[in-house]
Amino acid sequence: MVMGLGYKRPAIVDYLCMTAGTCLMGIAIQSIYDPVGMVVGGFSGVAILIRQLTVKWIPGGIPLWFTNLALNLPVFLCAWRRKGKKFLWRALYGMVMLSFWLLVLPHWNIAQDDYMLAAIYGGCISGAGIGLVLVTKSSTGGTDMVATLLQRFLKQYTIAQIMLVLDGIIVLSGMFFFGVKPALYAVVAIFITTEVSDAIMEGIKYSKAAYIITEDAAEVADALMHRMNRGVTAIHAKGMYSGNEKDILFCAVPKKEIVELKEIVMELDAKAFVIVTDAREVLGEGFLEY
Repeated sequence: MVMGLGYKRPAIVDYLCMTAGTCLMGIAIQSIYDPVGMVVGGFSGVAILIRQLTVKWIPGGIPLWFTNLALNLPVFLCAWRRKGKKFLWRALYGMVMLSFWLLVLPHWNIAQDDYMLAAIYGGCISGAGIGLVLVTKSSTGGTDMVATLLQRFLKQYTIAQIMLVLDGIIVLSGMFFFGVKPALYAVVAIFITTEVSDAIMEGIKYSKAAYIITEDAAEVADALMHRMNRGVTAIHAKGMYSGNEKDILFCAVPKKEIVELKEIVMELDAKAFVIVTDAREVLGEGFLEY
């Protein structure tokens, strides 16, 4: 079962996803990034900075959960009218749950002060958590909500551009206080986080899509449908060089079946022109289903 955008899941499923997602984010922040001083942007990065810088005056420093709440609450109050009650209620739940996990989770040092391990495992765990939250069309607050508010006054910039600047400032601040090495690995962690969260939202079961240009379209289509049990769609087209009209066959198959598809096409028409592309997610009969 895929939880794709547009699918009407029961609300309880969304909240379970947010709960699990914020738990994973809490583990990454508290037990991987914080012990090595890796600032990866967002309010969590600011929280790590503040905790590390206040250790000298406050035993253990200002807790991550407290900073996360303190930074987010005024942002939520400012965004109440702009974002709508439904979104903000879910985002508020996400923010509170992240703070809750930061409060109750134990302080482990999973990466054992190894920056590479911290970047890889922190990125994977955090990315999975963020993906689970975003797939519910929710948020945990932070710089994305701040960027939304600032964009009202900086209309010449997109929200993504403003977020990039805000997170860049936070990462550079981490570099200033903790050194260049943690900051460089933080960039690796951010990249991995983005890739993993995108995979969670867009689908992780890749397929292949084939466009087949052949003079024997009917025969090739019939073979693909009966020998591979795969659907085929004919797209009417015209060759601009020859001026001839023909059908382009379109067929989506799992990765493991693409070799068989090419063999069938070449067997029936050795001069066929086949274009194979990646299909990030294929929904429907024979593939993933809601």
